[in-house]
Amino acid sequence: MTLKTILLSVIDLAQQQQPTGQPTAPPAGVNTEGLADFLRRFFAPLFLVIVSVVALFFLFTREITRFVQFIILAIAIGVIFYVPNIIEVTAKAIAGALGITGG
Repeated sequence: MTLKTILLSVIDLAQQQQPTGQPTAPPAGVNTEGLADFLRRFFAPLFLVIVSVVALFFLFTREITRFVQFIILAIAIGVIFYVPNIIEVTAKAIAGALGITGG
């Protein structure tokens, strides 16, 4: 049974080769298309819930100075989630600063 499965896999691989006899080339790198959108959709609602709970805590304990500091920090972090292409632009800038070439 195992030998039959191996032989069928080898036959399938042989049939997937190009007409020149060369196997198809693997992709050049990891496909990250849509990764930023996925992360934004996944973490943004969670971020809003956490910000809301912590802000309410600071308001109920009447720590206005910490509340203002927290809101300023939350706005700065929120820009990462809600400004389009900020993740891609930042990643490319960091890669450029590190000398990593990108495609």
